[in-house]
Amino acid sequence: MLTLIKGAEVYAPEYLNRKDILIADGRIAAIAENLEIDISGVEIETVDGKGLYAFPGFVDPLAHITGGGGEGGFHTRTPAMELTDASMFGVTTLVAGLGTDATTRTLPDMLAKAHGLCNEGLSIYCYTGSYEVPIRTLLGSVRDDIMMIDKFIGVGEVAIADHRGSHPTVHELARIAAEARVGGMLSGKRGIVFLHVGEDEDKLNLVRNVTENFAVPITQFYPTHMNRSAELLRDGYDLAKKGMVMDVTASTTPELLAQGELSAAAALAQALQDGIAHTQISFSSDGNASLPDFDESGTLVGLQVGQVRSVYDAFVEAVNSYDIDISIALHAVSSNAARYLGLKRKGALAAGADADIVLVKRDSLAIDSVWANGKRLVGGGKALVKSTFYREP
Repeated sequence: MLTLIKGAEVYAPEYLNRKDILIADGRIAAIAENLEIDISGVEIETVDGKGLYAFPGFVDPLAHITGGGGEGGFHTRTPAMELTDASMFGVTTLVAGLGTDATTRTLPDMLAKAHGLCNEGLSIYCYTGSYEVPIRTLLGSVRDDIMMIDKFIGVGEVAIADHRGSHPTVHELARIAAEARVGGMLSGKRGIVFLHVGEDEDKLNLVRNVTENFAVPITQFYPTHMNRSAELLRDGYDLAKKGMVMDVTASTTPELLAQGELSAAAALAQALQDGIAHTQISFSSDGNASLPDFDESGTLVGLQVGQVRSVYDAFVEAVNSYDIDISIALHAVSSNAARYLGLKRKGALAAGADADIVLVKRDSLAIDSVWANGKRLVGGGKALVKSTFYREP
């Protein structure tokens, strides 16, 4: 069956004006004005796009799809993600990773969950490894995992400048980056090193030391949680101007904001004001991770759970509260991550791209419909496809 979306205002993420979008075999077949399709014997579903914007499906470069280890003990291990946690909020592509806990949360379990979510409709990729160094892998090395396991596109989230990490040396991080880079080159992937950046005053100095002392380009690194403070965000500006994309975390809490963390939308607005190109900032959800709140002595005083929907919420906040142009905000939630991670058919609306499409209402930006790989997961603001073991609230 073909699907024809008629008359939506298309952001690709650049504004293309009012267009029709033809979906065929899981991809976008055409985007043009007044498309007319008449193929004898072929069923065509026509969707009225009047009053709607068409956006690329959101790309989330970090989610903990199997849940995370809670820093408050075993009873605070966070729950796994469900399909509708993403689909109902326009997120069609996610990259899964492990965090603090790589003991009870494992790579095989994450890989199995990734395949399960793909079967239900999403596109899921994975990082090998976790916070810790030496890196935990499936096949014995970062290079082998990236080369031989299709879903593994990089390594992460490797922790630096954080009391929960393994405090890797310059030589160790350089070797990890080299392994990921060569594995990526040999398998046609980016082989990115996705970095969890903590609160330590060292900030990104370890990354600078690697790139200054070894033949590792800055574009091999992708740091997240860069909105942890205004100081950390600004610490990355010189590297962003050299081509590195900085990722900011959409999931947050009132407590963290009160301690100086910036919302993702505020971080984007600040970076733009400071002269950073809009192509160098992405939003991730940190979905289903634990969001711990530590006091000055490092004692846990609170913990909440990251939400995949936060990417959508941060996009809306950027547009409505900070008057950021829709196209610029869309780059932060779609094309920037897709480009930097090497996901060539993701993050944009174009002929030949995967048919990951989000229709939102013009007046409210509320989500109306979502397609992922040409499959309609949401329609009329309601889930049309639910997780295999979904239970009504």
